Amino acid sequence: MPRALIAMSGGVDSSVAALLMARAGYDCVGATMKLWGGETGPDSRTCCSADDAADARSVAVRLGMPFYVLNMTADFDRDVIAPFVATYEAGATPNPCIECNRHMKFTCLWDRAAALGCDVMATGHYARTERDASGRWLLKKALYGEKDQSYVLYMLTQTELARTRFPLGTLSKDEARALAEENGLLNARKRDSQDICFVPDGDYAAFIRRYTGRDYPAGDFVDGEGNVLGRHEGIVGYTIGQRRGLGVAAGQPLYVRRKDAASNTVVLGRNEELFSRRLVARTVNLIPVDRLEGTVRCRARVRYNMAEQPAAVTQTGPDELEVIFDEPQRAIAPGQAVVLYDGDTVLGGGTIFQTEDT
Repeated sequence: MPRALIAMSGGVDSSVAALLMARAGYDCVGATMKLWGGETGPDSRTCCSADDAADARSVAVRLGMPFYVLNMTADFDRDVIAPFVATYEAGATPNPCIECNRHMKFTCLWDRAAALGCDVMATGHYARTERDASGRWLLKKALYGEKDQSYVLYMLTQTELARTRFPLGTLSKDEARALAEENGLLNARKRDSQDICFVPDGDYAAFIRRYTGRDYPAGDFVDGEGNVLGRHEGIVGYTIGQRRGLGVAAGQPLYVRRKDAASNTVVLGRNEELFSRRLVARTVNLIPVDRLEGTVRCRARVRYNMAEQPAAVTQTGPDELEVIFDEPQRAIAPGQAVVLYDGDTVLGGGTIFQTEDT
C-alpha cells in the first residue's frame, strides 16, 4: 500500500484532502508544521496556530491516521521571514506564501515525509496535476476557478509535481465542506485563513521593526521628476499602489508608484502613472518545457486575485523572462510573482525584478 504524508493546516481543505487520500487507498500520515512561535490572537485569520494543530490532530484521530507536529520554526525564519524582511528593505514587495510553499511545504516537509517512508505528499490546495504524452508532469488550474490556487504553486519542479497530490483539484469549496460535514470533521465550517501567519494584524512595517530591532529612517516623497512632495516614515511602510496613509496634501489622489531604497525615496504619482506593459522576471521556473523558444503568446497574472491578461513572453536568459502585456497593467510590483498560463495549464513564472517604470 503506498504511503502518503498529508500536510494538515487544521483547516477544512487539508482535512478533506486527508479523507480523500485515505479513501483512495493510501496509508496516510498527518503532519502539521509549526512555523511561527508568535501570538496570533483569537480573531486572527492565519494558519499554523496551536488551535489549528489541535484541529488537525482531531481530524487525524477520527480518520485513524498517525499524526505529527513538526517544529520547523528555524527553517521558516531562515527561508521565509528573513527574506520577507530583506525584500521590503530593498524596496520590493515580497510574497511570503509563495516562499513558504517553495521552501517549507515542498522541500522541508517532503524531507520529513521521505524520512517517514512516504511515497507521496498531499496538500489541500485547489489545483490539479497530470502527465502529458511525453510523461512530463503538468500543473493545471483547479476545475472551479473561484478557488484556483495554481498561482502560488508555479514554482513546483518536475520532481516535486511527481510526488505531490492535490485531491481537491476537481471539487468546489461547497463540495469540500459538504464532505467534511458528512464525515463528521469538526472543522467543516471553519473559516478560511487569509492573513500572513507572522503578521496577523497586517502591519508589515511594525513587524519588520520588531523583528530587526531597527528604526527605518524617514525620507522624501517625490514625484516622477524628483520634486519633493513631503516626508515618508520609512521605506518599509509602503507598497506599490498604496494610497492611504501617505499624509501628502495634493490637489488630486496620489499613489505609491515606486520605491528607491538606495536614495530612501518613495515616488508618488497619479493613478494613470501606475500602469505599465513590460516586466522582467527572474528566479524562473518553467513546467511543460525546460526553456521557452521564441516569443510565446499566453495569459499572465501579476497578483493572486486578478484576471489573467493576454501577453507575449520571451526567455531572455537562462533565468530571465520578459513579459509584455497587450494592455498596461496597474501597480506591477517588483518582488511579486508573474505566473503564465496556456488555457488551464501553468507554463511557469518568476519573481518580478523590474518593470518598464523601474
